[in-house]
Amino acid sequence: MEILGSLAHGFAVAVTPVNLFYCFLGALVGTAVGVLPGLGPPATIALLLPVTYGMPPTSAVILLAGIFYGAMYGGSTTSILLNIPGEAASVVTCIDGYQMARQGRAGLALAISAIGSFVAGSLAIVGLMLLAPPLAEFALRFGAPENSALLILGLMMVGYLGGGSMAKGLSMAALGLLLGTVGLDPIMGSPRFTYGFFKLSEGFEFVIVAMGLFGIGEALVNIERSVKPEILKAKISGLLGSREEWRSASAPIARGSLIGFLIGVLPGGGATISSFLIYALEKKLSRHPEQFGRGALEGVAAPEAGNNAAATSSFIPLLTLGIPGNASIALIFAALLIHGIRPGPLLIQERPEIFWGLIVSMYLGNFMLLILNLPLIRLWVSLLQVPYPLLAPLIVMFVLVGAYSVNNNATDVGFTVIFGLLGYLMRKFQFEPAPLVLAMILGPQLEANLRRSLIYSHGEFMVFVERPIAATLLGLAVLMLLSPLVRRALTRRLGRILSSIPEPGTPAAPEAGFTGDHRDRA
Repeated sequence: MEILGSLAHGFAVAVTPVNLFYCFLGALVGTAVGVLPGLGPPATIALLLPVTYGMPPTSAVILLAGIFYGAMYGGSTTSILLNIPGEAASVVTCIDGYQMARQGRAGLALAISAIGSFVAGSLAIVGLMLLAPPLAEFALRFGAPENSALLILGLMMVGYLGGGSMAKGLSMAALGLLLGTVGLDPIMGSPRFTYGFFKLSEGFEFVIVAMGLFGIGEALVNIERSVKPEILKAKISGLLGSREEWRSASAPIARGSLIGFLIGVLPGGGATISSFLIYALEKKLSRHPEQFGRGALEGVAAPEAGNNAAATSSFIPLLTLGIPGNASIALIFAALLIHGIRPGPLLIQERPEIFWGLIVSMYLGNFMLLILNLPLIRLWVSLLQVPYPLLAPLIVMFVLVGAYSVNNNATDVGFTVIFGLLGYLMRKFQFEPAPLVLAMILGPQLEANLRRSLIYSHGEFMVFVERPIAATLLGLAVLMLLSPLVRRALTRRLGRILSSIPEPGTPAAPEAGFTGDHRDRA
């Protein structure tokens, strides 16, 4: 009953004309961002952060969240019709979605994708609604040592955002931690890494860093990669499909929703990782795995459900523990901080209108996205006719104006350009900027909690292993750090075992002590 009462309060907040407008605007912009290749949700949210300064905090979060989950819907359109993923989480959808379109089944692929996304998003919102309050209540038991251990675990998991290389992810996280220490010491007040430059004593503004890395950096990279998309001219029909086709897609959508939800809860998880894992699982479970890559319906339904469920559940660590799990959520975290609101266990108690208003806006946003996606497919496809070289200067201009508006200071514009060039070089050398951004946010929290823990324990590091929750979290962090080494050792050992097994038809090697000479002597 308490949840129903809270939900009713959320409806009262979300259905006000202002919040409905921002929910619709977020869904609309998010879909457009998902459709346009090269302009992902982190870059768009970074671009629009300064716009939210004058808004009420609930409206700002509803708008930015709508952009994030709306992009998951839009990304599938270009993947299916153009074989170009509009968003990283939609890369997997290209494999079977484009093949379906070439076979004249584009309508069915788009319908399965939209409805699968809607079902998964709705189920994930229910999970978020049920799981977040008890998790926040549990997190209230955390003291400084537990928070330190949790943040260390979060940083370890963030290392997986570095793509295939955990070393690259952790190196970016280390750079983010270093950048987070620039400025005045929060306790002693002494300057750190300022080199006599007054502006650096304030530290690097997170918004400036994010706008440079994601806005300018991504624009520069995409200008190099810019290719003219070839739009499939086939008529989009057959949206409804047959009863058998919907029946075959229902189980993959259910599995994708569940697994995507669980992966999204983990810091460092998220929509992209979940879509890849779910696609691999569906191929493994399928009775016809040979159809994957040739237009399998399950290859579209499952990853699209998974990435939408993960996008929604990634709000759980942010709203309950104050830990952003991916770059887009980190920018929403920054938006809340800018409005003087600290996400974490106390958010539900202290600012229920934000938590429950956001949840209800997600319900409404999912309905809006379903309406926006299917009937307006032609409109979204026509967006792709805009050449990226025309779009890029506008993006850079908005970024620079937004950077100046943060403090009305030209130095911020210079910092944004520097971080933009850094973001460009990082992508050129295949380093992901997301771990850097997340570590920049988590770093000051980690430092504050570590120092509080040591003050509380009179300098004894044993406080981190004497408390069960902290010790468990640190143990998980160590396991995560060592997991690549363990995996490599196991792979080598397995390789040695397999190489020692003789191939069929090869005579077995004689065992020691049973040579021909030995038999002769016997």
